[in-house]
Amino acid sequence: MSKPQIFCYTYAGGSASFFDMIEKDLPAFELVKPDYAGHGARRKEPFYQDFAELAEDLFTRFRESWAGRPYALFGYSMGTIAAAEILKRILDHPGIPAPAHVFLAAHEPHTKAELAGYQPDEFDEWVKERTIRFGGVPEKLLENGTFWRMYLPLYRADYALIGKYRFEDLNFQTDIPATVFYSETDTPRADMEAWGRYFTGKCEYAEYPGHHFFIQEYHQEMARIITAGMEQS
Repeated sequence: MSKPQIFCYTYAGGSASFFDMIEKDLPAFELVKPDYAGHGARRKEPFYQDFAELAEDLFTRFRESWAGRPYALFGYSMGTIAAAEILKRILDHPGIPAPAHVFLAAHEPHTKAELAGYQPDEFDEWVKERTIRFGGVPEKLLENGTFWRMYLPLYRADYALIGKYRFEDLNFQTDIPATVFYSETDTPRADMEAWGRYFTGKCEYAEYPGHHFFIQEYHQEMARIITAGMEQS
């Protein structure tokens, strides 16, 4: 029997391999893990200029990869915006059925106005500080100049996209069931509940302790929730 598909969208600066840790906990599903342009297997491609360009690119790749089976969308951090924008395009496309479930993690649906107005050098320092604070950089690499020369451009490009993005322009509502994963110390539930403006049906919340990348410690628990959510949809 063909497996349902889960389309996975990664965090700012991340690559498709981020989802390898949870993929092994989801053997009943086919995980489709596209890279953003300029990242991972697509590292030689130019970065996107805005989220509309990202969404159109990933929607095209979604249509190429969707096998006509039941499927879900799963966005982590910046990937929640990607998933929401792709979902908006799916809902507007008469030839594609809605996903069985949408899973969103570690990003509240609020416009990040604080990212605007930085000078380039200031922005680089802000990006480095935020990335380190989120737990996205191993301690042994914190002062590694080679690491930052390679990865800072990715983080910078993605945070620039987030800074330009306006959730006020995300104009859909759906009763597709959704599950929102969060850490109270990272993205408090009071902020994450704003996803309910878009997912007006069954929208459940799953809390985990720890930093932004709680998936690293709790991928097995998250996989069980994903599996249950797909079985109930």
